[in-house]
Amino acid sequence: MVSTDRFLAFAAMSLLVVMIPGPSVLFVIGRALAHGRRTAVATALGNVFGSYLLVVAVAVGVGSIVERSVTVYLAVKLAGAAYLIFLGVQAFRHRKEMRASDIAERADAPARGDLRTVLDGVLVGVTNPKGIVFFAAVLPQFVDHSAGQVPLQMLLLGLIPITIGLVTDTLWGLTAAQARNWFARSDRRLSMIGGAGGLTMVGLGVTVATTGRAD
Repeated sequence: MVSTDRFLAFAAMSLLVVMIPGPSVLFVIGRALAHGRRTAVATALGNVFGSYLLVVAVAVGVGSIVERSVTVYLAVKLAGAAYLIFLGVQAFRHRKEMRASDIAERADAPARGDLRTVLDGVLVGVTNPKGIVFFAAVLPQFVDHSAGQVPLQMLLLGLIPITIGLVTDTLWGLTAAQARNWFARSDRRLSMIGGAGGLTMVGLGVTVATTGRAD
């Protein structure tokens, strides 16, 4: 249904996007710093579940509208590209304002049960601006409209970033839980992460804006 070329191209794009630290990653790290590995894993699971809810929403709603209208497609793509660039510029401009104390504040909340921790992660994942823009503006570009079953293609392609996100978010959380002091003491490390993520997001926004419909 989905060609190998499209699959690999979307996987590469997904890896690039997921590797940029965003709200979900910071939330996982914060919970890991506060409560350790178990909470980190539960939060990561919630994050990816929330993100997949975005995939479902695009597949059954926005995706079908985009499929039928070139104008809507172009508007969504350009709006998404502009917002990605905006987020990237903001992240780079404010990279020096990232402080270890910010993560510490995220970690102040008391420990919760596993289900509540997962639900917290779902909320962060489903409201993550980066995820909303990516799935609404980027995912439709990799669908083969001539093959039909567009919603199903989106649901299947959406599993790629979800799987990558589960692995990387879990690794972020486990690493933070293992090396809490290393993260908590270094504002400079957080600043570098924020700056690199901002530049990468700007590049992604430009790519989205200049990439046409494959079919």
